[in-house]
Amino acid sequence: MIPDRYVKPLSDRPSSNRPENGDSNIPIIDLTGLTDDETELSRSTMDQISSACRDWGFFQVVNHGVSPGLMDQARETWRSFFHLPMEIKQAYANSPKTYEGYGSRLGIEKGAILDWSDYYYLHYLPLTLKDYNKWPGSPDCCREVIDEYGKELVKLGGRIMKVLSINLGLNESHLQNAFGGENIGACLRVNFYPKCPQPDLTLGLSSHSDPGGLTILLPDHEVPGLQVRKDGRWITVKPARHAFIVLSNANYKSVEHRVIGIIGIFLQPKSDIPIKPVKELVSADKPALYPPMTFDEYRLFIRLNGPKGKSQVEALKSPGCH
Repeated sequence: MIPDRYVKPLSDRPSSNRPENGDSNIPIIDLTGLTDDETELSRSTMDQISSACRDWGFFQVVNHGVSPGLMDQARETWRSFFHLPMEIKQAYANSPKTYEGYGSRLGIEKGAILDWSDYYYLHYLPLTLKDYNKWPGSPDCCREVIDEYGKELVKLGGRIMKVLSINLGLNESHLQNAFGGENIGACLRVNFYPKCPQPDLTLGLSSHSDPGGLTILLPDHEVPGLQVRKDGRWITVKPARHAFIVLSNANYKSVEHRVIGIIGIFLQPKSDIPIKPVKELVSADKPALYPPMTFDEYRLFIRLNGPKGKSQVEALKSPGCH
């Protein structure tokens, strides 16, 4: 029997939220044609991204410029780490004062029902937060792989943010600058799910909506590990080979989702920058839905409460916007 603190309410258990397994899948977008030149192919690719963001909030990208070998190496490196003896992993354990490092609990609310998972969280950017001593030193070459993977993913994220800015009718560097420019935040979270004796009673990671601005996921190519909610239904994403899954936010949808076995890169605002809508996108017909707050304030709110679908975001809406 699993401990009571991991048992989910009936409404949240996997058996009561069976996903759709039909032909539905999030859009797959080929980035080969995405260049700085105003070609028809480049414009078509940008239009596909815009449509996917508005309709789904999720899309997969292929031919994105990141080496398939590096993607496979990142998966295998983290898989090897989580299979190390507990005493080695505990050397990198986080503490109540910091989220960075190895851990097994998301929300810190007393009495919260826990998820059946382990995770590792670390910072890439800003450089003032990057601390190699908090990165795992085993297996061999682990830090080198993590570092190279992070640099490539931050580069890919920059390309995508440029497209999102242009598609919103803004300057191509608007989102990058709004996130802090050179001080933009970037972090990595790896989820690992130990074998569970009663998987029908719990979840590896509860449904949630990511707090950052842009998320790039590397799924396990052996097990479908992502479900997204579309029109009230859970749809299991079928990952394309060596594809990344991108989640958008802002004027685009931040979609409720559930994940297993995934490496996530999160691009987010500098911690002390107030989060608020782009003024060009706010009007009398489309007022701001949420009061301004810094990313640190929002992140603390999320961590204290743990993942709870989109209810956390809804709770922060301005009066009259519910």
